[in-house]
Amino acid sequence: MSTVAPRDDIVAEREPSVGGARTWLRRVNPAAKLLAALIMAFGLLVVVDPVTGGVALAAGLALVPFSGVGRRTLLLVGVPFLVMGLSSGVVNLLFGEEGALGALGAAIRVMAIALPGVLAGVTTDPTDLADALVQRLRVPERPALGALAALRLVPLLAGQWRTLTLARRARGLDAGGNPVTAAAIFAGKVFALLVRSIRTGTLLATAMEARAFGTGPRTQARNSPWGNGDTAVVAGAVLVVAAAHGTSLAVGTWTPLFG
Repeated sequence: MSTVAPRDDIVAEREPSVGGARTWLRRVNPAAKLLAALIMAFGLLVVVDPVTGGVALAAGLALVPFSGVGRRTLLLVGVPFLVMGLSSGVVNLLFGEEGALGALGAAIRVMAIALPGVLAGVTTDPTDLADALVQRLRVPERPALGALAALRLVPLLAGQWRTLTLARRARGLDAGGNPVTAAAIFAGKVFALLVRSIRTGTLLATAMEARAFGTGPRTQARNSPWGNGDTAVVAGAVLVVAAAHGTSLAVGTWTPLFG
């Protein structure tokens, strides 16, 4: 697949001197962030002890100040995963066989796996991600552009959800403190949003087919540069996983998932 020369403004966005250290993670190639997140996830799936996950979670938290993500955004996207981790810990504490240590390990492991993906997601522009998938990871154009379209549609669906809420409120559809009515209204909004998303997806797919996306080699409007810093991010993920396993082995807490 042929590519055009990178534009000066795109290269400038990836230079370490632009934006300072606080936004360093935003300038890392999306493919490198995706690979690092996958390495962390697969490296932590095979163990359940809290030390291995704790070391990886600490490494992920150390990257937060360099992500350029505001506190509000970080809380908005991070709280669901925090709740997921705590819920996993509670379930393992109540019904698991490993006791409190196993419950703690389950909670930490979920958060340690989720955090790199969250940071990669909130620091990556969808267009840059699609370019990196095609140019760096050699993903076929059709699924890469499909992922780009899906990410671009998320704000649209959020706006449509607000419109549905306001429309029902204008028609006087209010639960009035009745949980059954509230559940029925919520289900109706979900169904309406599902229908709208299917229609939007169909129109988008038709438009992409009309423009012959995914039918053959295409030139690229933007270059997805890969530098030494991107390689260092992937290597750093491997080192973090190795250090996490090595630390748990050294202290004697290493516990395999299927041990």
